[in-house]
Amino acid sequence: MKLTHLATAVFTATLLTACGGGGGGSSSSSDDTGSGSHQINVENVGKILQSNATIAYRAYADAVDAAQALKTALTALRTDPSQANLEAARKAWLVAREPYGQTEVYRFRATPVDSTTYPDDNEEGPEGAINAWPLGEALIDYVTVDTSAYGDFGDDQVGAFTTIDGIGEADAQSGTNEITAAYADANPSDNIIGDTSIEINTALLEDNSEAGDGHDVISGYHAIEFMLWGQDLNDSAAITDGTDRDEAVKTEAVKDSASPENAFASGGQRPVSDFQPGYDGSSVVFDNTEASNRRHKFLEVVVDKLIADLTTVRDAWDPAGDGNFYDTFTTVADEADAKTKLAEILTGMGTLAQGELAGERMLIALLANSQEDEHSCFSDNTHRDIWLNAEGISNSYYGDYAGYDSTLDGLVGSGDETGRAYEGYGIDDYLNDAGLSDIKAEVEATLTETASR
Repeated sequence: MKLTHLATAVFTATLLTACGGGGGGSSSSSDDTGSGSHQINVENVGKILQSNATIAYRAYADAVDAAQALKTALTALRTDPSQANLEAARKAWLVAREPYGQTEVYRFRATPVDSTTYPDDNEEGPEGAINAWPLGEALIDYVTVDTSAYGDFGDDQVGAFTTIDGIGEADAQSGTNEITAAYADANPSDNIIGDTSIEINTALLEDNSEAGDGHDVISGYHAIEFMLWGQDLNDSAAITDGTDRDEAVKTEAVKDSASPENAFASGGQRPVSDFQPGYDGSSVVFDNTEASNRRHKFLEVVVDKLIADLTTVRDAWDPAGDGNFYDTFTTVADEADAKTKLAEILTGMGTLAQGELAGERMLIALLANSQEDEHSCFSDNTHRDIWLNAEGISNSYYGDYAGYDSTLDGLVGSGDETGRAYEGYGIDDYLNDAGLSDIKAEVEATLTETASR
């Protein structure tokens, strides 16, 4: 994955928004490189904006549908807490990540997922409640301390500061409760699941979402992931060439094609007994009859909030909406407005490629040798998160959306196709029409190299 190079290429493409004078609908280049003075073609920028906004709506619509399918799977698990239903819920979570991963290119700009106002970026959008990480797993349910799984940063990676009363030890310096790894290990019931005095509801998630330290996160995709898989304490991984998504996920149990229930037995080792009332409690030291009910309740509340948050973002991008974000973003007043909005798209692409994906999501976990810092550390789906984010960048460049891998067979757009695939006018088309061949060639070469990794 040459994501730093990709970010540089995207930055190079921003030259077309930084150069050139006013007026006019024509485009031209004045030097041999194709990256010099360029007069913005307002009409063609409008086409890019329409494609970008349409893809946003369709990808978020797919994310809502996939999250609703996840809710259905979680309901089935609650009705019949069997191993088969646990594996089905895990598969539904993996599928739900497929469309959402392609939407993260719409972050890092004043869009509905990051901001509730436009053009102002107030950073009050629901993204933190949807996809924030690392998770405060010790705040949610029992954890096991295992130094080898957490790398050079140590066991404190599972710790958290929290504003939830009654959880953790009082920290005199901060004035809040603190859960260290050692405390969590010695007090497995001092958390949301184990403390029956804590009411599990939406207000609990909203009050504590991203409160204080980042490890206090208790909502969104990764909270559901932790509940379904539990901690991943494996410290070994199979080496693959990345061509098979099943083999690219490290597994504790060897996949057996004759046993479909093992197809998604990767990542953490949470037993299905954690979801079964009346279990004898050998996996935890507090009563599992109440705990299993609270785990199901927690999953219900988290997935409902996830669906609600995703729906809010989807509706803001709806082309059929009246006076919503879609209309605001795709309406171009003049050349200055066109340049500003095109720069927003490029900024989102470049920031995701370098600062977030190459930096936060790849480099930190690698340098720290820390599974805890993997984006989807419980399910071992981080490799897929990375690919989907890169695909989202590609979608924005080409103005196309192929859908998502709804069957987990490695083919995007296969299986139960939602009908939301889209082919529009992309930045590539703009560069071609403007005669900016050098910029086009540089960006596309990097996109191709990234996709092949």
